[in-house]
Amino acid sequence: MIQATLHQLKVFETVARNGSFTRAAEELLITQPTVSSQVKQLTKAIGLPLFEQIGKSLYLTDAGKELLVTCQDIFEKLNNFEIKVADLKGTKQGQLNLAVITTAKYFVPRLLGSFCQHYPGIDVALKVTNHREIQQRMSDNKDDLYVVSNPHKDIDLKSQAFLNNPLVVVAKKEHPLAGKKNLDIQELNNCPFIMREQGSGTRDAILELFEQHNISVKVKLELGSNEAIKQAISGGLGISILSEHCLISERVSGELTVLDFQHFPIKRRWFVCRLAGKKLSVIAETFLEYLLEESPKMSFPESSILARLAK
Repeated sequence: MIQATLHQLKVFETVARNGSFTRAAEELLITQPTVSSQVKQLTKAIGLPLFEQIGKSLYLTDAGKELLVTCQDIFEKLNNFEIKVADLKGTKQGQLNLAVITTAKYFVPRLLGSFCQHYPGIDVALKVTNHREIQQRMSDNKDDLYVVSNPHKDIDLKSQAFLNNPLVVVAKKEHPLAGKKNLDIQELNNCPFIMREQGSGTRDAILELFEQHNISVKVKLELGSNEAIKQAISGGLGISILSEHCLISERVSGELTVLDFQHFPIKRRWFVCRLAGKKLSVIAETFLEYLLEESPKMSFPESSILARLAK
């Protein structure tokens, strides 16, 4: 086996690439005699000349050309190895930047909690906002991954569905329609209604369904928080349409119920998205795999107000 050091090979590759001992020395920040000495030792180990001098020009010999190809292959493999090592270290430490729409806050933290138990060295920056701001964050490439209910079509994304997100009609328990079955959707006409704010994916889904069935409700309030909407419903200000996930904390003694309307629940899905041209860090890749694998196993505590959803 040829006895050659990585340093000797690096010096040789630099000389061959620059076609000059002087320029190689300048690039490597060493003296020209040191470059000459390293090439001389490598030539002795190979047993064949690696360069030939013709006039003021330096040329590779056949052995030198073969060695240059070998060096380039070695250094490429070493570079890839260093990247993989850095990635492996990254699974132990580093930061995950995650942006999710408001409703996803009811289950994403649960996933993050168990994920961080597996990888305690990872710090998570979690941004909770609406679809409109997430679209801006995507445009600015601010995050690794995004959890949304309606992936934006005007941004080049890679999106994967991973969990159901049914939308249901929610009212106060004492609502006159509570307990009635298979209500005609037309009964929603002129109902006092609490609507999500502009830019909300839930709002877009509601308006799309209302338009399909020519439904017109009386919007009493527009609120940007699911919790605020639940409080407004409890206060008797109207009904609303919320994700089932907003109701997982409700108990039998809670103040809310789900009304059994035709065309409900609105069937939606949760999606995890990333920019199509973005190379994910190993941390983001690890969380993505964890999300896709573990989210279907999540059990959401159901109360009596959700029993009708099992269809």
